[in-house]
Amino acid sequence: MRRASTTAGGVEIETLRVHSDERGSLFEPVDEPALAAQRNVHVVLTRPNAVRGNHYHREAWEITTVFGPCLVRWRDADGLHDVDVPAGEAWRFRIPPGVAHAYRNTGTTAMVLVSFGSRPHDPSGGDTVSAAIL
Repeated sequence: MRRASTTAGGVEIETLRVHSDERGSLFEPVDEPALAAQRNVHVVLTRPNAVRGNHYHREAWEITTVFGPCLVRWRDADGLHDVDVPAGEAWRFRIPPGVAHAYRNTGTTAMVLVSFGSRPHDPSGGDTVSAAIL
């Protein structure tokens, strides 16, 4: 099961195939063509009802794969957009520079995000700008 659609502001959403068995689940957070362009990767565990993100990047593209349940919100020139990622599904979001984005854990256990950035991580936040949208 895999679908892709482009929404306002150029955010692309893909539903990924999740392989599950009695041990748990596995998914590929980024595809091979995009992997070579990445300069940063981080895994984020988020507590129930907590929010991550609430920022945008001046120059970097961000690819974030979310293992639901999760509310994903972004703001572009057309306004706010919300997408609910269902429990047990993995969705990949390709977010262009300038698009504010945030993720809320809507479940009862830790939520997993895997994010890739097209620029190296800068602890001073040089490319990352705060934008409270969620």
